[in-house]
Amino acid sequence: MYFDERNEGDYRIFAGALEAQQGDGYIAAVIVNRWRGKPGTPREAFRDESLACGHRWSTAHAALSFAMSRGQQLVRTEPDRLAC
Repeated sequence: MYFDERNEGDYRIFAGALEAQQGDGYIAAVIVNRWRGKPGTPREAFRDESLACGHRWSTAHAALSFAMSRGQQLVRTEPDRLAC
């Protein structure tokens, strides 16, 4: 498993590259938490543990990069999809 995290405005993005069950590549996962701006934070705003319908990337770096990009895209251009 490989992980990365990054702040994006009021949100913290946690990205992961998880080894596929059959061992043939990596699956991307992302969790977005709201850390600032609302009472009761941090709270989970979005979670997807199998991005791109479980597509398998050949390298952990590729899966991790996709997961982080997806998290940033959600925060920047799709805030209506975030739960808080």
